[in-house]
Amino acid sequence: MGWKGTLRTMSATSRRYDRYQRQLAKMQEVEHATYEVEVYESYLDLLQSMHKECSDVCNWEEIQQSTPPTKPIKVQTNEMAAQSALDNYKPGFRDKLLKKSEDFRQKLVDAVEMAKKTDENEYQEALKQYTLDYAEWEESVKIAGNIIRGDLKAYFDALNLVNPFKELTGIGSGIHFEMGKESIMNAILHVNGDQVIPSEAKTLLKSGKLSVKAIPKGRFYEIYQDYVCSSVLRVAREFYALLPADMLIITAMTDLLDTKTGHIEEQPILSAVIPRKTIELLNFETLDPSDSMGNFVHRMDFKKTKGFAIVDPITPDSIDLGT
Repeated sequence: MGWKGTLRTMSATSRRYDRYQRQLAKMQEVEHATYEVEVYESYLDLLQSMHKECSDVCNWEEIQQSTPPTKPIKVQTNEMAAQSALDNYKPGFRDKLLKKSEDFRQKLVDAVEMAKKTDENEYQEALKQYTLDYAEWEESVKIAGNIIRGDLKAYFDALNLVNPFKELTGIGSGIHFEMGKESIMNAILHVNGDQVIPSEAKTLLKSGKLSVKAIPKGRFYEIYQDYVCSSVLRVAREFYALLPADMLIITAMTDLLDTKTGHIEEQPILSAVIPRKTIELLNFETLDPSDSMGNFVHRMDFKKTKGFAIVDPITPDSIDLGT
């Protein structure tokens, strides 16, 4: 092949390589775009389906009757192994010839002493863990007994000990409980939808490229409402899974403009009385979280074009009024 043919071959190879690089870059771009959209859609699904998950029901009778952890027994496993090596040591001809048998035997003796210390250290660590486990068991049995007897302080102790609302706090919601009239518990759910709900929508174009556009206000508020209502349902489910109560009031709070003061302040946007008997009748896999509020006495002022407005919270003191 002449030099012209060589150049043509090199040029063709270069073009093929360039095409390959462009195809590879396009594939990587599509894969990245697909991944971005999948993550975005999964996150939206999470926000609107908090109510679908719940911890296992806590059996306080079983906890009260549980046996304490077993106190560790001091064993000599390491010492016995080291002592066996010492007892069975028989110096060979080479050790005797080089006069190393005494040195090696001394190392085995030292190993026995080290093994004793290892056994003691392991025992002390096991004893320390046992002390912690026993204290935890003792506390849980005490709480269980108090809950079964209807001690409402034990309800708060159980909520603090178990903390079944970790997932909610992980996506921007905090929660605390208060006690009201006739021992009705009131949950205050702090949501911050403006930070939690994404302001941009991600979709995959036919070309495989990623499209990022601002979410329309209506869609943003729709997601926001579902997120708040879904979180309220999740709180109720976790509460009833943990405690043998029959009624709970949940009030969701968020930062809103108070037109009376002109300041952004935390305000109630949803307040609902949620009885156990109603929660137990719902199909959480198929219900719409916002529509489900119709099953409860509740207060919610929501418009698709404006979102939530401030409402007067239902309180344990007013629940007997049927409001």
